[in-house]
Amino acid sequence: MTVAKVLHFQTVSLAAVLLLLGGSTAGCSVRKIAINNLSDAVAASGSTYASDNDPQLVKAALPFALKLMESLIAENPRHKGLLAGTAGGFTQYGFAFVQQEAEEAEDTDLDASLRLRSRARLLYLRARDYGLQGLDASHSGFSAALRSNPKTAVQAAKSGDVPLLYWTAVSWAAAISVSKDDSELIGDLPIVEALIDRALALNESYDSGAIHAFLITYEMIRPGGKGDAVERARKHFEQAMELSGGLLASPLVAYAESIAVFDQDKAGFESHLKRALAIDPNAKPEWRLSNLIYQHRARWLLDRIDRIMLE
Repeated sequence: MTVAKVLHFQTVSLAAVLLLLGGSTAGCSVRKIAINNLSDAVAASGSTYASDNDPQLVKAALPFALKLMESLIAENPRHKGLLAGTAGGFTQYGFAFVQQEAEEAEDTDLDASLRLRSRARLLYLRARDYGLQGLDASHSGFSAALRSNPKTAVQAAKSGDVPLLYWTAVSWAAAISVSKDDSELIGDLPIVEALIDRALALNESYDSGAIHAFLITYEMIRPGGKGDAVERARKHFEQAMELSGGLLASPLVAYAESIAVFDQDKAGFESHLKRALAIDPNAKPEWRLSNLIYQHRARWLLDRIDRIMLE
């Protein structure tokens, strides 16, 4: 999954937001317009967080930003851009700063690792629900139809829904990945598949190949996929690398963790992670944070190579 474009609040002060959210009923229409304009600004904001060079600083700042976004959603519950941004924000925070910590703690403190995994799961499910709320805002009854017939339901989605399709699928898949003992949640995989396949069909180049990067991993577990899983995953890897110009570490890490581990290809595992580490985070400032986070994961995986790759 890609860590990029976590929405920020640019020039909006906390005092101004609280004034809007806690104001009196007088001037209600003016307040509604102001909240809608603020939601637009947040949904279309720049990449201050995505270009940051200090992941720990972002880790500390994001919870406040995410809660503020939730406050805006409470006032503007049908704003698709805000809902997509919030779904993406919770997904990325859960992966980069909670699940990663859980995996690193597994060898030394199993109880802490389990608690962190449980927290990550809740963050992913919160993200999924915001994604579904956005899809329902565009297509009445979408989430209910998704549960009864996923492949038919997703046909209602259009190109403008791709961010919501993507983040709903990624957050749902992430929740499943940390819930191996939850058979009901695992049973939702066909829904994840329908969402991401529809997103791919509508805009395969979305976010510089983010959909292809996700599918590198998903193809390895796709139930009933046509042909060879490794070959399908490799094609998505090639597309992700092409669309990102080879400047994103995430597809390389995904290749190592999925294809190389499946093949027990130690040389390929090591070489792809080293390629990820060789990327200059400053080459594309808007991808700096994503690359730093995935490079941290690449180093951690290399340190565990003898546990992951069997001789």
